Amino acid sequence: MRQTFMRALGVLLDPFLRLKRRFPLPFYILGRAAAMVVMLFVFGMAVFALMDIIPGDAVSRARARVAAVEYRYEWTQEQVDMLREREGLDQPFFAQYFRWLARALRGDMGVTLIWGAPVAFLIRQRLLNTLLLSAISLAITSAVAFALGIFFSSKAGSRADLAGSFATLLALSIPPLVVLLGLQFFAFVTGLFPVVGYPRFPFWYDRVAFVFSYIRHVFILVLANLIIGAGVSLRMTRALMLDQVGLPYMISLRSRGISERRVFFVHAFRNALNPFVSWVGVQIAGMLAGSIMLETIFAYPGIGLLMVQAVLEQDVNLIMAILLVASAAVMVAMLLADIALAFLDPRVRYGKG
Repeated sequence: MRQTFMRALGVLLDPFLRLKRRFPLPFYILGRAAAMVVMLFVFGMAVFALMDIIPGDAVSRARARVAAVEYRYEWTQEQVDMLREREGLDQPFFAQYFRWLARALRGDMGVTLIWGAPVAFLIRQRLLNTLLLSAISLAITSAVAFALGIFFSSKAGSRADLAGSFATLLALSIPPLVVLLGLQFFAFVTGLFPVVGYPRFPFWYDRVAFVFSYIRHVFILVLANLIIGAGVSLRMTRALMLDQVGLPYMISLRSRGISERRVFFVHAFRNALNPFVSWVGVQIAGMLAGSIMLETIFAYPGIGLLMVQAVLEQDVNLIMAILLVASAAVMVAMLLADIALAFLDPRVRYGKG
């Protein structure tokens, strides 16, 4: 009976397995995307469960705010219960989550309980600001770390390599909060750069002036991301390159008279690129996670600062939208890194590596 069942299952799965063998990359991408959707669903359920455990809610905060501002007016308990029922806050967390998910799938993320504005409207601009800053920081950090990692690996054991290792360890030993506060203090004392991280006028007012002002404002923020994130990437690149240099195929290439530059920057570089591509995805997740502290200190109007405001006010709609959008952005970045890795290494898309 068992053999018959396994034989029938094999017959059913045979067309699928043939398609997978014929088109490995699309199936690899679909598998990663399906895993991403499942992870987002579970993550959203966990967030609603945590918000249900925390005492109080956004309605209680709004009631206290009204009582503090309007001394002669206070919401009645009937009004509070009506508002909680309207927002679904009187239901179990899983019912609230499925209600919110049904609206989100239709493109409606609800209205913030703090300002009464549409959640999607608030997140759109803030997310663009965070993604722009993260993209600039990631490009500069990756380029600097990879270039210096290759340079120091080619000078292994020299004074330059020792100086680079010392500087890297020093940067890694400083807590990120100290780096951010130190750079902000430097900007304040010298006056070379603004203390806040965003221009005071909108882009449409003067586009050319905004671009130059934006570069000047985010210079310190990008420098902070470079100091915080480049150390690990640099050391990893150096270790990967040194590992490749010591392999037998490198000795064989040198024995055939191939130049050291070609051996180093073509063959060793190509084989060390795969782990670095995976690390870029991790860097993106780290920058988005660290944006909360960075944007709060420098008053940069991004998704991290908005998240702090939403948590302080316990605005469930805004918190859920920010967390899921930010998580989706991180997972998409990781998916793109996996796709790039699959293009670079056939073993990945065929499930061999």
